[in-house]
Amino acid sequence: MADALLTFFRQTLPTELATLTEPYISKLEHGQYEDLLADADARDLFGHPDESRSSALEEFPRWNDFIFHQLGTLLADRTRPEKQSVFFCIGYAALLAFVQSNVTGPPLPFSPAALLLPQDVSGSAERTRDLRKSLLESLGMDGIAAYSLTPNVELLCLADAIFTCPPILKNIRAARWAKVRAQFLQQRLLSEVSSSLQDVIEDDLRMLDEDLLDTASSESQAKTQTEYLLEKATIHLHHGTDKFAKEDLQKAKDAQGFEFALTGLLGKRTKFQQTDVSQLVVLARSRSSAEHASQNGKSIEREEQAEVKPDTRDLNDDTLLESVSFTQPSKDLTKLVEAGSLPESLSTSDPADQPQLQSLDSTILLLLASSITNTSPQDGLTREETLPYATRVLEGGSSNWQVYTQALLVRSRIEGYRSRTVERGLLQLQALVDQVIAETGGQKSDPANSNVEATSSFLPRAKESESAPAQDRLRYVFQLASPTRWELEAELASRWVQLGGLRSALDIYERLEMWAEAALCWAATEREDKARQIVRRQLFAASKEGSEQDVDDNERWTGPPREPPPSDAPRLYCILGDIDQSTEMYEKAWDVSGQRYARAQRSLGRLFLKSNDYVKAAQAYSKSLKANQLNHSSWFALGCALLELDEFDKAVEAFSRCVQLDETDAEAWSNLAAALLRKDPEDPSEQDDQNALIPSIQKNRQDALQALKRAATLKHDSYRIWENVLIVSASTSPPDYTSILAAQKRIIDLRGSTDGEKCIDSEILHLLVQHVMSVSDRHDPEQPGLPRMVVKFVDQNVVPLITGSSRLWQLISKLALWRNKPSVALDAEEKAWRVVTSQPGWETESETRWDEVVEATVRLCDSYESLGPKEKTEGMGAGELVAKDWKFKARTAIRGILGRGKDSWEGTDGWERLQEVMKGLRG
Repeated sequence: MADALLTFFRQTLPTELATLTEPYISKLEHGQYEDLLADADARDLFGHPDESRSSALEEFPRWNDFIFHQLGTLLADRTRPEKQSVFFCIGYAALLAFVQSNVTGPPLPFSPAALLLPQDVSGSAERTRDLRKSLLESLGMDGIAAYSLTPNVELLCLADAIFTCPPILKNIRAARWAKVRAQFLQQRLLSEVSSSLQDVIEDDLRMLDEDLLDTASSESQAKTQTEYLLEKATIHLHHGTDKFAKEDLQKAKDAQGFEFALTGLLGKRTKFQQTDVSQLVVLARSRSSAEHASQNGKSIEREEQAEVKPDTRDLNDDTLLESVSFTQPSKDLTKLVEAGSLPESLSTSDPADQPQLQSLDSTILLLLASSITNTSPQDGLTREETLPYATRVLEGGSSNWQVYTQALLVRSRIEGYRSRTVERGLLQLQALVDQVIAETGGQKSDPANSNVEATSSFLPRAKESESAPAQDRLRYVFQLASPTRWELEAELASRWVQLGGLRSALDIYERLEMWAEAALCWAATEREDKARQIVRRQLFAASKEGSEQDVDDNERWTGPPREPPPSDAPRLYCILGDIDQSTEMYEKAWDVSGQRYARAQRSLGRLFLKSNDYVKAAQAYSKSLKANQLNHSSWFALGCALLELDEFDKAVEAFSRCVQLDETDAEAWSNLAAALLRKDPEDPSEQDDQNALIPSIQKNRQDALQALKRAATLKHDSYRIWENVLIVSASTSPPDYTSILAAQKRIIDLRGSTDGEKCIDSEILHLLVQHVMSVSDRHDPEQPGLPRMVVKFVDQNVVPLITGSSRLWQLISKLALWRNKPSVALDAEEKAWRVVTSQPGWETESETRWDEVVEATVRLCDSYESLGPKEKTEGMGAGELVAKDWKFKARTAIRGILGRGKDSWEGTDGWERLQEVMKGLRG
């Protein structure tokens, strides 16, 4: 099947132009990139027919500026209407050749420098390297440098120059899609995400949505939409906007008619397992071949018959099985279908022998796995959830080389965290690295690529017959965003660091000239001196003048800064600042980047926060956000600093931006609520009028309550957030009684077993009970609503926790009386009295405590008098008196208190009061 972009390109061309451009499109589809880049139009663009053009090249700052100028000149000729389309094909050939030479392989059969650059430049390795260095500098954004050893970068720059040419971008609808691909490749060349480049890509995606995601009128257009959605999801995943990625994946899944489910089935995972336990598995099935036969029968048949796969390493473990052994799947699946947790179309699936998936469906599963691991890659449960997606793609056998390669990579990443699979994970990653090294090596005819050819593979190289052609590898590479060769090698080095293979990791980093990573590797092993030495060598000259080749291992590189500084100097200065905790190095990184490297100010802000210098921290984070407004952590840290400075209005703005970027950040929602509660009213001109302030204050409280509810939803087990929900719910006007009930119940669930009645806010509970009692004179247990919920909550959650709170027992008594349960009410009053009188020391300590006991005793006597003669309405003794001997009980209670307090409190007002109550009972 053809590339979706080329299909879209062909469909959107006018008929006459499509006919003229068809030979060029056909060459693209068959991977004949050399023919396109050696075409007469391409030579005109590169200025090859006229050798004087090489001198004209010197008039422009960079080679790609010369190409952009040439495009404007050549497209001014209107005699050939197909020229724009032809140049688009040349640009796209350059883009695909760049991806083939850096990501997928096999090696290019030609030297890009010889085809694209002037002969006097391509013939000199030094001039070629200088030109490529200049091009790489032009790819840097926001102070972030592109990888310094990127091979054949002129191909990417050529593609970018063509796709950003205004006439081509305006008249060829597919050009914007190709522009997004080129710019996303540029983004991936950078060591960090550039917010400026991200903004440009996102803007282009919004325009493409309008152009591509209209109602599809044919199956081919629907397929184009699916591939675009997957590519868009990949971009969102790289930028960290997982919410949008998952939305795109869901749309792609629906458009594909792809059905899958992550479920649990009984099976065995180890060789010695005796009993079956639930095992996670992904059941998936592409749409039937009958439905797809009408789309492109030949292409699908070719995919299904593909048998060439990358090298797959076996587990070879003495305990774990190669794959899960499932038992009785049909019975389990029937139960899942009946329970509604499994689509009926998957009810006949055999988890041990599932059919091969279409490549796009496999891509959906792999991107879903990436979206899961993006959130918490270190979490064990997350890895367990992710592994079945990769396993389904591998065990089903993908029909595409690059898709299968990506599945092996995803599995190796997950297995690197388990002791039983870490060896296979490492060997599999090594095999993938060797595969890419072998198949993206530099061309012998290109002397500037000699540094890339020096690598050797650890495992035997695959034969040509065991490898897939370039068209198959490139088919889904933009949907998968497969890593470049140096990204894979750096990942392998990182894995070696985790396993303690420091020397192996450093060999890789030094060969790749990733000095920042090498320094971080040393710093992670508490060798800050070595890390400092590596970084300073890149930034500063030797301590003494002379040849730097003769310096020894003790050289500290304390000479003057290098001029010009290396392209990644801002990042290196920041690493030096991290090692030395030096504000000077961070400031230097900021200055060297032309005040564009946001990380420098973020690091400064973090340092100031540690020292509680909130003013400077807020200033630093504000500067970083001017350079990168999409950094979630910077907005959060700025908001925290502003809270400390009592700048609540600005803090609200900061945390609002924070939750816009990541709406799943519970802490940001909670802090937003805190800022809203203390925010100034919106009408400063009316601050003297207290009545005018009330609506504004209440609005802030309502907004804060909504933010806290969101935080509590996201962090359901945080009792502190629920306590805030409880307090703010009670402070609104009118109080949000439903939220009060939910929050108090959740707090009891979380803290009741440890804190007991202390986790109950008696004042707010009293407010809630008073409200439900005011709804009607008597409780109707048959009437649904808040009163019935409150009564149930009190009976089941509150009463079992009360041990030493007389106020809570009095509240229970009041509620029982409203429910027409006088016996329960009197029992609660007795318990309230016992709580007060059982406290030690009131007999002698202070008259205040004595008066509290007197008050409790009088209240108990009043309860005996009012409730004792009533008839019971509940229990076995319904109809009997609650306490027919209530006078005796009251007198007994008073006698006991008088006897215990006689020595200390006889003659006091409290004593006389109890005597008066006793006389009344005798009468």
